[in-house]
Amino acid sequence: MSTSTSDDWRRRDFLARSIFAGAASLLGVTPTRVAAEPAPETTRLRLFKWPSLCVAPQFLAEELLRNEGFTDIQYISAPSGAGPEKLLASGEIDINSQYSAPLIVRIDGGEPVVFLAGLHVGCFELFGTERVRTIRDLKNKTVGVAALGSVAHIFVSSSCGTSISQRR
Repeated sequence: MSTSTSDDWRRRDFLARSIFAGAASLLGVTPTRVAAEPAPETTRLRLFKWPSLCVAPQFLAEELLRNEGFTDIQYISAPSGAGPEKLLASGEIDINSQYSAPLIVRIDGGEPVVFLAGLHVGCFELFGTERVRTIRDLKNKTVGVAALGSVAHIFVSSSCGTSISQRR
């Protein structure tokens, strides 16, 4: 009774495969390359230029994108430090990697945004006191955010289950 499996190379298998490989090389038989996918229809890709470590994979992916046929990769900044939501909805950038809530607000407003996948690992940080130790502790509290409709505003208002009004 043999204990070898079909994955084991026996001496006869090795010799047979070696003979076939040698004969193929003597006869000039070479493997043919399989045709790769065609180049993309467009070679330009406009991405949002984030000032954040959260989207570092986007910058690391540049070489992979070039290997896929994108030869003109541009990084577009928003005026006055605004987020990419408006640029994405207007077509000024082609694709983006970000927290999805601001885009959901844009879609709810009727703007043409398409989701390909979800992404967010949680790069928000809450600085609190003895009275505020979790995001839930902010409910019914006054919270300062940079702007209404900003990522921070949407995140805090959705996490706390409360609305945030503008004060001057």
